[in-house]
Amino acid sequence: MGPAHHSLHWNLTLDPMLDIENPAALRDYLRRTGRIGPATELTARVLPGGVSCKTVLVRLPDGTTWVLKQALAKLRVRTDWYSDPARIHREAAALRALAALAPAGTTAEFIFEDMTEHVLAMTAIPEPHDNWKTKLLARGPEHDHAHQFGRLLGTIHRRAVENAKVLQAEFGDATFFDQLRLDAYYRHVAASVPETTTFYASLIDETFRHRATLVHGDFSPKNMLVAGGRLVLLDHEVVHWGDPAFDLGFALTHLLAKARHLPVHRATLARAAQQFWTAYQGEVGDRFAGLAPRAVRHTLGCLLARVEGRSPLEYLTPAGRAALRTEVLALLPAPPISLDDLIQAISRPSP
Repeated sequence: MGPAHHSLHWNLTLDPMLDIENPAALRDYLRRTGRIGPATELTARVLPGGVSCKTVLVRLPDGTTWVLKQALAKLRVRTDWYSDPARIHREAAALRALAALAPAGTTAEFIFEDMTEHVLAMTAIPEPHDNWKTKLLARGPEHDHAHQFGRLLGTIHRRAVENAKVLQAEFGDATFFDQLRLDAYYRHVAASVPETTTFYASLIDETFRHRATLVHGDFSPKNMLVAGGRLVLLDHEVVHWGDPAFDLGFALTHLLAKARHLPVHRATLARAAQQFWTAYQGEVGDRFAGLAPRAVRHTLGCLLARVEGRSPLEYLTPAGRAALRTEVLALLPAPPISLDDLIQAISRPSP
């Protein structure tokens, strides 16, 4: 079984005093902490898109560029959604671990963390680069990105198994994953859609019974930059030792939701989903027993959560959300066994 579900247990009035989105305050903070010289100037630009952190690009006079992140206690979504800002230190630990687990050049480099202000600094990904989600929505899949997507996840999962003892000890606490994924996605939907209660209770239970590798927990096109033709992975705050099926379901959710949303690219996005799964299998082989049926259930669970949960997919129209909801609810009583069958079911043309 997983960790008990608790209400907020930290004091929201103790949020960090530093606001990294204030350029003067950020400059003074970096000087005061010795990260830059006492007379060093900098330019800072707030980066868009994050709901759980403040994120700022910092450029120093010598051309050095950092990305600084500061975790928010209250996430930037329409509903009240809270999580302990100390999760930024899980991201820092994950960034250090991924340096050895992910293929070379597919993650940023760790620079420093501040345990009091809940700040993480990492190297900035060199420009030019694009967000993969943005590219998919604009033009559909291109090049071998879907293959890279699967190979990247498979490599992390495979290499983590080979270093299980150390990683399980460091990342065994799944509290942030529980808060930001299982609670905000699965429990939230189970509470609002009563016919899903049994499905989600079983899914949550099996998630904690199959803890086999390092799980990213936020593996999606939104968290991929395309730089020099290569995918670079971002946002590691819910990394934990857990069930690889969650990462597969979470990733496939985004490819299949876009296939539903973009009829002109539906066939190519369905193929991209299959390429992702094939590339992943090529890395992990048969290491994880019963993986595909669990990944099917996580895909269905995440798809419904991105319609009904606290963080709905913003690009889906009301009609698109309703149709996807109906499709998923129809599959829940007897989900497909294989991911290929699920991909075909979700991405088939609308009647």
